[in-house]
Amino acid sequence: MSKFQFAISSGPESIRQAGIVETASFADAVDLLGKKVTVHAGDSLEIGVAGFPPARFQCVGAVKNGLPVWIPQGQMAA
Repeated sequence: MSKFQFAISSGPESIRQAGIVETASFADAVDLLGKKVTVHAGDSLEIGVAGFPPARFQCVGAVKNGLPVWIPQGQMAA
């Protein structure tokens, strides 16, 4: 199990929720956050493991299987 540090924010310098999730994979960590944390279109997710730079994603607002859809920050949705 890996410990992923995360922060969800609604804008620059406005972290709404932060913490650690422990899961078997990165994908499981992102899915778990989608189930446990309220996410809105435009929210940002920063997630990673200690010792490495975090990945940054933005919620595009679409929902797939009840989970938010994230795209890498700075990219446009298809």
